[in-house]
Amino acid sequence: MQTSRTRRFRLASSALMALTLATTAAACGGGDDDGTTADGVTTVTVATFNEFGYEGLIDEWNAANDDIKIEQVKVGTWDDAKANLYTKLAAGSGLSDIEAIEGDAMPAILAEEGAFEDLTDDELEGRWLPWVEEKTLNADGQMIGYATDIGPEGICYRADLFKKAGLPTDREEVARLMGTWDDYFALGEEFLKKVPDTAWYDSSGGLAQAMLNQVANPFETDDNTVEVENDELKSVWADVTGNIEKGLSTKLPQWSDDWTASFQNDGFATMACPGWMLGVVEGNAEGVEGWDIANVFPGGGGNWGGSFLTVPSQGENVEEAKEVAAWLTAPEQQVKAFAAKGTFPSQVDALESDKVTSATNAFFNDAPTGQILAERAQAVTVQPYKGPKYSDILQAFQAAVLRVDDGSQDAAESWDQFVTDVEALG
Repeated sequence: MQTSRTRRFRLASSALMALTLATTAAACGGGDDDGTTADGVTTVTVATFNEFGYEGLIDEWNAANDDIKIEQVKVGTWDDAKANLYTKLAAGSGLSDIEAIEGDAMPAILAEEGAFEDLTDDELEGRWLPWVEEKTLNADGQMIGYATDIGPEGICYRADLFKKAGLPTDREEVARLMGTWDDYFALGEEFLKKVPDTAWYDSSGGLAQAMLNQVANPFETDDNTVEVENDELKSVWADVTGNIEKGLSTKLPQWSDDWTASFQNDGFATMACPGWMLGVVEGNAEGVEGWDIANVFPGGGGNWGGSFLTVPSQGENVEEAKEVAAWLTAPEQQVKAFAAKGTFPSQVDALESDKVTSATNAFFNDAPTGQILAERAQAVTVQPYKGPKYSDILQAFQAAVLRVDDGSQDAAESWDQFVTDVEALG
């Protein structure tokens, strides 16, 4: 059994998404306010969202431990939980002993001075990929979160539609055709000539997110100065909006009902696929044959997503929570969570596990998804700098893309509106 640990590194960042819920009451028979029952059992509450793959792990822990029990409190999405998190942070009470935080939330969490425990631990040094670890460090070099999963990106594609367009369908051949974004877009134009009723990719917003994941400073400089009039962001904008005009996009908002329906009606042929997206595709495209995934991401590596476990300082079971958080994010547990829900590991040892690298996915033509995603994770060399305003600026950027999608503004008008909206953020 691991004991609670402490450890140190340096700073980088990320931005917003998180979760909460209150600490559980003591078991029947009465207990203390800290969740310790009369028989000496401490309950550590773990607040999560979406699917972390923890159900089996919690059963395993609880069966092996008599003094500390884990209770999971789970909601659907970050949006379901965000207001609760900040309300209870401000109130100084009510958070779970462990709070799961989505990657884009971390810059805001790191700025909450004194609100979360330092989880720095020399014994855990080197556990995570360096670019993942950097996201957890505040300005004082304290580690505020333990990374759970990551979202290395490949390209999912419909091999049957590729065949219809006269394109190669073998995943290795497909990968060779998409080395750069220019290659990817040119292939899309070729596809549309043969299959004009099917878009090349699933959404302009999804494409924008994929491309932004390769820009070092899309919205803010390293000192948190907002700077959206930069060449790299303008280049992404030109690519996204230019390909809307060429008809490569479905023009559907990602996660909308129409976007979900497009999986069933041959709405598009490719999409950016972080590891967690595989389950989304399989669910939305149930009964549709032909899906595969290529071991490539245009322009190099890219990561979209990932979460962290934090320990709020307001909790009554801080030391026990640190112990539980360290155990839940250990390589062995990450491998089990991957097997349970497909959450892709963020740790070096887990990425090298045979259980990960040998994993295949029947829905995606038996693709070696474990090996592909592990290689995609190793290919990541750039992570966007995400300062305190990243999330709000990203929301404004995506809204600007949607205005071009729906035709309410042309690209120039929507860009000007985006710049005005960013200035209004202060």
